[in-house]
Amino acid sequence: MNQNEKIIIYQVFTRLFGNDRATYKNNGSIEENGCGKMADFTFKALNEIKKLGTTHIWYTGIIEHATQTNYSRYNIQPDHPAVVKGKAGSPYAIKDYYDIDPDLATSIPDRMKEFQNLVNRTHKAGMKVIIDFVPNHVARQYHSDGKPEGVIDLGEKDNKEVAFSPQNNFYYIPGQALQGNIDLHKNAPEAYMEYPAKATGNDKFDAWPGINDWYETTKLNYGVDYMNGRAKHFHPTPDTWTKMRDILLFWASKKIDGFRCDMAEMVPAEFWGWVIPQIKEQYPEIIFIAEVYNPNEYRNYIFNGHFDYLYDKVGLYDTLRSLTCGNNSATTIQYQWQNLSGIEKNMLNFLENHDEQRIASDFFAGNGAKAIPAMIISACMNTNPVMIYFGQEFGEPGMDSEGFSGCDGRTTIFDYWSVSSIRRWRNKDKFDGKNLTDEEKKLQSFYRTLLNLCNTEKAIRNGEFFDLTYANLEGCSFNEHKQYAFLRKCDKDLILIVVNFDEAPATPQIKIPAHAFEYLGIPEKKSYKTKELLTNKTDNISISPDQSVQVSLDGYGGILLKISL
Repeated sequence: MNQNEKIIIYQVFTRLFGNDRATYKNNGSIEENGCGKMADFTFKALNEIKKLGTTHIWYTGIIEHATQTNYSRYNIQPDHPAVVKGKAGSPYAIKDYYDIDPDLATSIPDRMKEFQNLVNRTHKAGMKVIIDFVPNHVARQYHSDGKPEGVIDLGEKDNKEVAFSPQNNFYYIPGQALQGNIDLHKNAPEAYMEYPAKATGNDKFDAWPGINDWYETTKLNYGVDYMNGRAKHFHPTPDTWTKMRDILLFWASKKIDGFRCDMAEMVPAEFWGWVIPQIKEQYPEIIFIAEVYNPNEYRNYIFNGHFDYLYDKVGLYDTLRSLTCGNNSATTIQYQWQNLSGIEKNMLNFLENHDEQRIASDFFAGNGAKAIPAMIISACMNTNPVMIYFGQEFGEPGMDSEGFSGCDGRTTIFDYWSVSSIRRWRNKDKFDGKNLTDEEKKLQSFYRTLLNLCNTEKAIRNGEFFDLTYANLEGCSFNEHKQYAFLRKCDKDLILIVVNFDEAPATPQIKIPAHAFEYLGIPEKKSYKTKELLTNKTDNISISPDQSVQVSLDGYGGILLKISL
């Protein structure tokens, strides 16, 4: 990994990005609503994404998954609609680990070649490629048409008469057919039949998944006997381990640069500790990002599982969301980074992704600009990666009722649809901004400026961090509940970062304690030249130990004051 690069990830839902349909139907088919393609990521599009400061693109939904679209004419087995969520299907119900989702291809027989071209274009545009690896579960009707010669399919040699065997790929409910509190017909001529029933992806080890379960998926078996106290059977190496290793090596050979590993904590850390070193032995620069929500497991998955980065969801994300909505005190931020002592550089910061509600939705802040202070913290607090979700930079509200998803403040991952802000920004690959509102352009400009600063400013890219909260509690002009301040320092560059979570402008006095001068090695001078990095305004200020610096903050705003030492 490049230690002189702060990773900036642009997550994009691949099939939605390039869809230009301006009219679309609730729960519509691919013919009715259209679908974006890998080819829509032209050099022009990629260069525009790069302008955001992007270093990595996470192409979400690349690997073939279950769908209600029939591709049988391409020798792809159709899926029963009862076990597919939405017309398009969930990208996390993998149907073939060795193939590309046909929805994304201009020429379906050439879909793997088109993916390889996408990887090459992305690299030529100066960015790296991340794709999903979904290790915990697969589609109910998993079947690999694209597997290399000699590869044995998942479950092909399972003993289906036992609930658990370390060498089985699935868990079974012997003697029972899948029943489920779901509609097993779903307007099909015949009901979906599964005998014996397999355990469902969200650790439901019976034949009765409900509508709120991951009923469209089946749980993979990594040698953990969930029916007998979660006993571990890791020696000899479970068959699923070797199969998943080979899948990772297959995609790594396509010259991708990283894996975002879905629900990684539902797979034993022992597997990750076994597999990741093997992948990195052949591809040492590849990165692994884990979706882990249990803070008690963070260090286990970093130190024993060998992950490079973990989601900071139950921590910084939850805190910043609450602050943005006016439901918390800014003093809680310091407790979040303190709880991460020693692993803060291994956390991935974000305010949006495909699982979370859009900032601008009615369910979150109602306005993307209200999260500017949160975004400044998320991007600038440390050297760790930061991620945005496509459309976040425009304040995409995600308030459509697309189909399976309903109106939930999220951009659908289950339906064929078009994302208004992205479609208007693209403007048929012109990217001329003509169809964006002034508010969208302003927010995009903020994101571009901020995210590019993450790598052009070495103090943000790889500098020291110093929290100023403790020195500014109960100050006469600093509201510690609505404002947050910290320092970043590298060599002779010092950046004072202050944000305001209040809608009202503020002019707080920020005290810089003597300990900060000592810890960061700040020389004492009568006057320092300054530049506010978001506006490029210059000035001269005086700072000294335990004295205060007055700054001006817009409502829901922030400053990055670079001080030349």
